[in-house]
Amino acid sequence: MILALAASSTEVWIVVGVVGVVTFAFKAAGPVFLGKRELPAKADAVVALIAPVMLTALVVVQTFGGQEELTVDARVPGVAVAAVALWRGAPIVAAMAIAALVTGLLRLAA
Repeated sequence: MILALAASSTEVWIVVGVVGVVTFAFKAAGPVFLGKRELPAKADAVVALIAPVMLTALVVVQTFGGQEELTVDARVPGVAVAAVALWRGAPIVAAMAIAALVTGLLRLAA
């Protein structure tokens, strides 16, 4: 049995505020606790890879994610064209515009 709970807008904003404060605390924890100390080389390499990995995961989930199933639609060719454009040296804004254009045209054609 699934129980659906309706949240008021006040509750939603409280959650948004709490998530913002916790995010700020996590981001501030590193400089506060480490101060001016250098990270070990292995830890520094892991930290350098966190942002690209998280961005890649977000793009994959947003491209293929559906309602509990794998979805392949016009977004996939759009992201593929953007990836090729970036690989060929296009600026990120141009790649995003190309992806939006390809996705839009494919949705229009369908």
